[in-house]
Amino acid sequence: MPRYLSMVRIDENNAPAEGPSPELMQRMGELIEEITKAGVMLETAGLTPTAQGVRVRYEGGKISVTDGPFTETKEAVGGYAIMQCKDLAEAVEWTKRFLKVHEEFWTVTCEVREIAEG
Repeated sequence: MPRYLSMVRIDENNAPAEGPSPELMQRMGELIEEITKAGVMLETAGLTPTAQGVRVRYEGGKISVTDGPFTETKEAVGGYAIMQCKDLAEAVEWTKRFLKVHEEFWTVTCEVREIAEG
């Protein structure tokens, strides 16, 4: 069965400063448990803010390293999930369910892509 990466993108400037609410974390935990029991979820995690990261870029034969935050970026990857699904449609359905656990004031985008094997 193919594996899919769902990259969770958020706008760090519009996300709640205190982070996800306890209620959101509970709903997310329950959904992750359901996805895991269904044999779909292989791995998932949230990421620290871009202020705690760096960008390493290769261009013109040279390497550059830039400390975060990356203010020019509208959306940042805030987390990810690796799922094993029968097809893209199933991966999208699980991703929709993940998005629906968020409160209405969140703006979250998930990019779902199949992982190239071999």
